[in-house]
Order: sequence, then C-alpha cells, then structure tokens
Amino acid sequence: MQSDDIDYRIVGNDMPFVEVELDPGESAVAEAGAMMYKDAAIEMGTVFGDGSRQEGGLMNKLLSAGRRIVTGESLFTTVFTHQGRGKARVAFAAPYPGTVLPLRLAEHGGCIICQKDSFLAGARGVRLGVFLQKRILTGLFGGEGFIMQKIEGDGWVFVHTGGTLVERDLAAGERIDVDTGCVVAFHPGVSMDVRAAGGIKSMLFAGEGMFLATLTGPGKVWLQSLPFSRMAGRMLAAAPQTGGKDVGEGSVLGGLGRLLDGDNGF
Repeated sequence: MQSDDIDYRIVGNDMPFVEVELDPGESAVAEAGAMMYKDAAIEMGTVFGDGSRQEGGLMNKLLSAGRRIVTGESLFTTVFTHQGRGKARVAFAAPYPGTVLPLRLAEHGGCIICQKDSFLAGARGVRLGVFLQKRILTGLFGGEGFIMQKIEGDGWVFVHTGGTLVERDLAAGERIDVDTGCVVAFHPGVSMDVRAAGGIKSMLFAGEGMFLATLTGPGKVWLQSLPFSRMAGRMLAAAPQTGGKDVGEGSVLGGLGRLLDGDNGF
C-alpha cells in the first residue's frame, strides 16, 4: 500500500466525528481546523500541499499546493503523526450537521470525484487533485462549477456530507436527475451533465432551480439531503431584516413588543 493502513470509528449521528487510530509512525492528514482532539503522543505538523508522499522535491510540492488553491482549499495541510508507542488516537469533527462517509479508495478503483469542500481527513498517502468539468454548461450550472476535487490513492478517506447520505449504484446507461447541490461524490466512470428542470414555468416557479444535474452510470454516486448552501440560505432568510433588531419570530406585537421589553434602540 502507498497509504498508511489506519483504523477508525465514527461517533455520533447528527454532528459526527471520526476517530482515527494510529500505530507508531503512521499519520493522518486533515483540513486545517478539522481536529477535535488528539493523544499527547501524536505530533501535529503543517506541510505544503496535500500531505501525500511527494517525489521530485520542491516542484511537486508547489504543484500540489497549487492544486489546493484551485479547489478553494488552504495552501497547507495538517499532518498528525504518532511518535510514541502502542496505539494513539486523533479525532476530526464535521463542520456542520450531516454524515461522515468513510471510503477505502482501493475498493473504488483508486479514485473518486467529489465536491471541492467535502474532504475531511484521510490516511497519509492519499492525493488530492483537481477534476475539471469538460462540458461548459455543467461547469456553469452544475452546482460545483468547473472545478471539483479528485481524491486518489489506496487508503481510507473521510468525506463529509450534509444531512442524510444516499448511495446509488448506477448500471451502464442508467440515469438519475439530482438537485445540483445534492451531488457529493461519484466514480470517475459516472458522467455528470446538466439539463433544464422542465418547461419555462417549472424553471421559474417550481423552486427547484433552472437546472438539474444528470448522473449516468456505470458507477456509484453519493448524494446528500442537505447541501450547505441550502441550509445557509434558510438561515439567511430567517435572519432579522430590521437593522439588527429581532422583531421576535411569531410575535403579534412586533415593534410594540420591543418597546414593552425595553428593546427600544436607545
């Protein structure tokens, strides 16, 4: 194996985290800010790029870091290495409510394509690259733009999804239509395209957006029930629009209620 052979367990349902167990000398890599806790024997370091074992010196490291910039990630990756004896553990928490999806890349042809902000953590040795949409319309209206993330290797990676996770195994030529924000990951053999969401009336007034993503097999696809953009949109819509003063959700008093409770702005 090119990647470290780590063990893990996933804890929790709505706000899960993944606890990775390392043997001496083994390492896990994660996005900046993902760590929840670690044992004292695990040392934390920062490296250029994706933390994979790079060959070719500085140039390959710069290319790795450049790929991360293109996908909207930080220049650096955090590496957690067990420097002691016995077993040691480090945990990584999901950034918002959802599901942590464990994937052993060797069981998926050594590669998956995923949305660019879904990678949470993985074994040292996995490579994070760039996947460019070949179709212009897919890049413009496919929910993730032209650029998605390609994760390669043979070890474990942990992908975060919003809400409930759905896995579908598509046969050759089988197609499903999906809300563009609900696509999390898919095998490289799956073709992703976009199509109009019905007629003009449906596109304008159905509330499902103007385009749907179409995924055509063969291969596996993973879908999420709650894209972060949808959750953020609902939070923004529910935020007070009164110059920072909350009128009180469900209150029949409105501004009078603020006067009565002392919130009069003076």
